[in-house]
Amino acid sequence: MPQGPDWKQLIETGMSFTELRRSQARQIVSELVAQGQLAQDKASAAVDELLEFSRRRREDVREMVATEIQRQVRALGIATQADLAKLERKLGASKATAAKKAPAKKAAAAKKKPPTKAAGAAARA
Repeated sequence: MPQGPDWKQLIETGMSFTELRRSQARQIVSELVAQGQLAQDKASAAVDELLEFSRRRREDVREMVATEIQRQVRALGIATQADLAKLERKLGASKATAAKKAPAKKAAAAKKKPPTKAAGAAARA
C-alpha cells in the first residue's frame, strides 16, 4: 500500500508561490503517483486538496499583510478611514447641538440687553 505523501515537504519544495494553478497541482500529483507515494485513485482528491491548501495559504498571507499594514499605520499615527468617520460623526453631533442651543442663546441675550438711548429717554420723560 502506498504511503501517504509528505505534504510538508511537498509544500516546502513545490509551492514557493502562494497561488497554485490546477495544472501545477496535477503535475505535482502525477509525480507523486509515478513515485508510488500516492495511489492513482486518490489523485483527484489530492489535486483538490492542494488547491484548497494553496487558497488558504494565499488568504493567510493576505491577512498577515493587512495586519502588518494596520500595525504600521497605527505606529506612524496616520488617521484611518474609521478615525475620520468617527471624527465626522462627532463634528456632526457638535454642530447639531450648537444649532439647537443657538436660538435659546439669542432669546436670552435679547432679554438681558440694556435699554437703547431712545428707550431710556422715554422712560425718563
